[in-house]
Amino acid sequence: MEITEKVKIINRKGLHLRAAAQFVKTSSKLNCRILVKHASGHLDGKSVINLIALAASYGSELVLVFDGEDADEARASICDLFLNKFGEPE
Repeated sequence: MEITEKVKIINRKGLHLRAAAQFVKTSSKLNCRILVKHASGHLDGKSVINLIALAASYGSELVLVFDGEDADEARASICDLFLNKFGEPE
């Protein structure tokens, strides 16, 4: 099953190293493939290096594509990270 979700980066620091590490830590526990699409291209959502290379800042919009048996669980877990600003105080 494939699920597509559009998310907006609402934490002030953007998708920096700690946020990217949380993204990868969460996505690595899941069996589905996660593709991250941004204006600069698309990449594997299970790679910290790839996520950092996006240089996605505050206000950036990403399209996440989840493909696999636990795609719905993956979508919920990853979207929660974005909604909770990766746990960063503002």
